[in-house]
Amino acid sequence: MAVCLLREQNELGIVTLTLNRPSQANALSRELLTELSEAAEDYMFDRSVRCMIITAAGDRIFSAGADLKERKGMDEPTVRRTVSLIGNTFKKIEQLPFPVIAALNGSAFGGGLELALACDLRVASRSGTYGLTETSLAIIPGAGGTQRLPRLIGAARAKELIFTAKRLEAQEAFEYGLFNQVASAEAVYKEAQALAEAIASNGPIAVRQAKRAIEAGLQGDLPAGLKIEELCYASTIPTRDRLEGLQAFAEKRKPVYKGE
Repeated sequence: MAVCLLREQNELGIVTLTLNRPSQANALSRELLTELSEAAEDYMFDRSVRCMIITAAGDRIFSAGADLKERKGMDEPTVRRTVSLIGNTFKKIEQLPFPVIAALNGSAFGGGLELALACDLRVASRSGTYGLTETSLAIIPGAGGTQRLPRLIGAARAKELIFTAKRLEAQEAFEYGLFNQVASAEAVYKEAQALAEAIASNGPIAVRQAKRAIEAGLQGDLPAGLKIEELCYASTIPTRDRLEGLQAFAEKRKPVYKGE
């Protein structure tokens, strides 16, 4: 049986997860979701990981979303469990302590785009089209789309896209604020890798604390957010990496951070 999710980690601490169902448009089957959920759990407490890239096999489609062929044969309780599995899996991706980059090598619809929304950064193929198209199937985005998209691009534009099930070209999606970068299909992973390498070169404890401060701070008002920032900053002060950064600056050399 083919593996639905490929894993790879390089010497810089960058993990790449590849959705591996290209003949099924990388649709999110229960098996693929289970493997993705297990991967998130495995890396959650792995201190060697500095960044993650999620991409997909093939050169046209990142993910078409839920596996509708599989869904068609399910009874109602199984559908409910599957929707819960998708949502919980994406929460695990979102809650990873290090930055996660979605490298959308092609089009993404429904749950495929919701997976990208659960990531911190998004690089998308210029030749793809993108949308939360669930209302055209008489359902709604059920894996965080109605919550994450408004927070990313604003309520009015999110409502427009969700209510109309509109599909956006990459440049238009970029202008909406959906993506950090767009690139040719051939260059998407390279650009994501460059972003990941830039992240991995910085102090890993600092990067993790910065992500924690941003994510937690967004859940409350500004005074609460500033307090969270203060606490996250404080956790970097006793680290060896902070001293290494100061020493490297004084010696005019590149710092070597060890996550200590």
